[in-house]
Amino acid sequence: MRKMPSLRLFLLAVVVIAIASFFGPAECSLGTNVRLVYIHGAWVWTALIAFGSAAVAGLGGWLLSRQSLHTWSNALGQAGIFFWITYLPLSLWTMQANWIGLYLTEPRFRFAVDFAIIGILLQLAIRILQNPRYSSLINIGYFAALWFTLSRAEQVMHPPSPILSSNSIEIRLFFFTLLGLCVFALRWLSYWLQQRVLER
Repeated sequence: MRKMPSLRLFLLAVVVIAIASFFGPAECSLGTNVRLVYIHGAWVWTALIAFGSAAVAGLGGWLLSRQSLHTWSNALGQAGIFFWITYLPLSLWTMQANWIGLYLTEPRFRFAVDFAIIGILLQLAIRILQNPRYSSLINIGYFAALWFTLSRAEQVMHPPSPILSSNSIEIRLFFFTLLGLCVFALRWLSYWLQQRVLER
């Protein structure tokens, strides 16, 4: 598939995600504002899936000596940074809507900002090096550091797993449907980026 159709499919998926977000089930304490929590959660999970997939592809590229896996690691890492960076304004919007203020010192938000900056700098390094094998190593290291830090980040405004711990099947079903749509968008964005890597 040529790159323009894949980019259009990504943009179409984003539009569908935005529309679907308005139909999420309300919740007793947050009301309809919980819909921002759904999209905020699905978006950041998609970023983590992208980073994890980039690390797995990169590791596979090194173990199997497959250049195509290094290329996919590069593309997935770039897609992950896109989702991670765009998750930040979603996080601010969710804070403002649900807590009537911006808690910028919240540990997990600080962590997200730090790794957004680190991720941008590493992606610039990857762009300068233009070596998919090195980009795989960078993606493996980045995901390992992100996961290690995330597992130890203090939880203040973030319950451990509000969706998975919910007793509502409707909430769980909606969230995972939304997550599926986000992963669909990730698939087409990473495909488009993979084609761009191959064209260099």
